[in-house]
Amino acid sequence: MKHIDPESLENLPGRRLDGEDRFSFACHPKVACFNQCCRNLNLFLYPYDVVRLRKNLGISSDRFLETCVDVVLRPGNHFPEVLLRMADNAEKTCPFLTGAGCSVYPDRPDTCRTFPVEQGVLFDARTGCAERIHRFRPPSFCLGRHEDRTWTVASWAEDQDAAVHNDMTLAWAAVRHRFREDPWGAEGPQGPKARMAFMAAYNIDAFREFVFKSSFLKRYKVKPDLQRKCRRSDIDLLKLGFEWIAFYLWGVPPTGFRPR
Repeated sequence: MKHIDPESLENLPGRRLDGEDRFSFACHPKVACFNQCCRNLNLFLYPYDVVRLRKNLGISSDRFLETCVDVVLRPGNHFPEVLLRMADNAEKTCPFLTGAGCSVYPDRPDTCRTFPVEQGVLFDARTGCAERIHRFRPPSFCLGRHEDRTWTVASWAEDQDAAVHNDMTLAWAAVRHRFREDPWGAEGPQGPKARMAFMAAYNIDAFREFVFKSSFLKRYKVKPDLQRKCRRSDIDLLKLGFEWIAFYLWGVPPTGFRPR
């Protein structure tokens, strides 16, 4: 999910979709370009994407991060981006692409789930509120945009079972937005604070051990109901991780826990 500069909003590529604005799209094996969009991608993965994919593959977060992604810290950024590593073949296909389509389809990433709509978020610096921005932007080779079925942003999200993904990506975008300023100081983006923050965002298994098997619960009082939820639910645990990052790095008052 992109952070959008208000001044550049109207110059973004694609057609903006508001409210009941409709777009035409359908993707199925009879469309000649089927699966062509699953090649040579810069596919950014958000924290909830990793949670779902590692579970689908039956591997740990550590293993997924080691074998399936590239972690890139771009110049001028203060937090790394996580990109799905393409297959080592001539077409650089998505590693989950098979002859029958996507092998992880029920747990496909938010970007794939929302395609051909692109999401962005516009933050109001005065109020701290975030507004979701949607643009219809299929690639030039996409023939699905000529199909007869029409959608709104809401009906497409419902059809693609995207609501939870979209909400979790927006929650991460609010945290990610804070990294427009450097929080690391002298220790830099490779230091212990940075590693802890990355763990809380992208390594749900390590964060679970940190919460329940370290001194975390001795240092922070977590509401009992939230503790129970976090033991059962990756979503609740990830939300706790986002809240902990905001508190740990910027002192944002948390709602689910407090220092003892």
